[in-house]
Amino acid sequence: MAAVKINQLAVDELPWTIEYDRSKCAMCGKCVAACSFGALKVDVLKIKKTQAKVDEDGFTKEEETWAQPYIKQVVSHTNYCRGCGICKKVCANNAIKPVRNEREVYGTRYRCATGESVKRGGRCNIHTEGRTLDKIKVGRISQMTDPSLDALRHTFDMRTPLGRVMSAENMTFDVKDGNLELKSNMPTNRWIYPIIIGDMSIGALSWRMWEAVAIATAYLNEELGIPIRMCTGEGGIPERLLKSRYLKYMILQIASGHFGWDRIINSMPDMIEDPAGILIKIGQGAKPGDGGLLMAKKVVKHIQEIRGVPKSDLLSPPNHQGLYSIEESVQKMFLSMNAAFKFKVPVAIKVAASSTSVSVYNNLLRDPYNIVGGFFLDGLDGGTGAAHEISLNHTGHPIVSKLRDCYLAAVHQGKQGQIPLWAGGGMGMNGNLAADTFKMICLGANGVFAGRLILQMAGCVGNDFGKCNACNTDLCPVGIATQNPLLVNRLDIDRVAENIVNYFKATDTELKKLLAPVGNSSLPVGRSDALVTVDKNVAERLQIQHVC
Repeated sequence: MAAVKINQLAVDELPWTIEYDRSKCAMCGKCVAACSFGALKVDVLKIKKTQAKVDEDGFTKEEETWAQPYIKQVVSHTNYCRGCGICKKVCANNAIKPVRNEREVYGTRYRCATGESVKRGGRCNIHTEGRTLDKIKVGRISQMTDPSLDALRHTFDMRTPLGRVMSAENMTFDVKDGNLELKSNMPTNRWIYPIIIGDMSIGALSWRMWEAVAIATAYLNEELGIPIRMCTGEGGIPERLLKSRYLKYMILQIASGHFGWDRIINSMPDMIEDPAGILIKIGQGAKPGDGGLLMAKKVVKHIQEIRGVPKSDLLSPPNHQGLYSIEESVQKMFLSMNAAFKFKVPVAIKVAASSTSVSVYNNLLRDPYNIVGGFFLDGLDGGTGAAHEISLNHTGHPIVSKLRDCYLAAVHQGKQGQIPLWAGGGMGMNGNLAADTFKMICLGANGVFAGRLILQMAGCVGNDFGKCNACNTDLCPVGIATQNPLLVNRLDIDRVAENIVNYFKATDTELKKLLAPVGNSSLPVGRSDALVTVDKNVAERLQIQHVC
């Protein structure tokens, strides 16, 4: 009798199991070929058929043996099913599909076998509470004495600032011959759409995906007149884009790894347009306190050239080295970046939402240089390319309450709106970006940024319940988060760009459909009186009306 291998990884311990119907299978091999994770293989099943017959001499036994090919699930710590469902998509006979295993113990088995922490892409997969934004409704509707507006025919001002906004008493104007004259330069300011395409780097995304987002951004601005801006993420951008007129739609990010900034600095003399802004990333909401990671397998030739690095794992420190206080951040980073672009480009900071966020914001509000151009607050529900699972699942702060705290802190000082508040981390998580944006603006945000939703527009098959979440492996089955040429070519650039454009067209219409009923022609920043909730705890925490 064979020994029982109780410590060997088994199919029923994996996160996903393959449900396979041999009677429907045509053995075309498409599912095996399409599986980027190597979780399927063709195997042979040995079948033995035994029959007993009665003849003159008594009972005799006849045996018939044959081999039958079938699709087998691979059981491995590395080549295992992530539940992406590509096998089901390519199967014409619906013979195969992944099924979520609710009793999986893969994490325990992996740690025992390797002595390493579990790493993955995607986002937090633990959900123990309801989503706050879904508990909030727009409850103040203008009807008679304060009429609502016609969403289809009324003109709406859908612009919000990126850059420092000076208070009236600090503006340096003189009146001369009945005209206002500026005595000194004002801080640089851009009036843009209240939704920014969040920071996703070339490297984390495939070049085809990044190019599709850039094409969509340019089309939205130049053809539709919707001034959406795109953040590059850490790692720089192609040199030809730095020297093109489309740079004005890009927010260049400088993060703790400083990847790609040599090329940006060297391209400055040849820039024909200024970038839309500079974003200094201190922290990321999906894994605060944990640095970024781009695996060596994703650092292909064009990534090496853009970032100026060899082919190796690229680790960003958890914080900017040499910055040990908020004051230093203002003096060193903000001042240097403003000076580099001759004080013509707004410079903002991005931090992870945490219990210390209000302290950071309060200090920035006291900035004596008036050069802090924005405060980007990132919550725990955002996506990330690669991280330790424990960081994704067990660190971070929800965005809604912390945004509200920052806004009310500014109100307490009488400085609301001077440093624009931008919030992200799960925006559009329910599929409706317009609703989330409107509610966040009413709670005090000047605008929002969204990244993961853009990937879903492109065809991302991952979700918050353990499906796929393999952005870090370079095995993305739809070509979004990989540098593997065979997988990248699965992505249709034109179709992705068209999807993004169409989604933002719909979002623009939906935002107006929410502005009109409350009677606002412009963005209702801080209009918390327009919101209600049936959840008493949410009402008390956010200081909005409780209804039942």
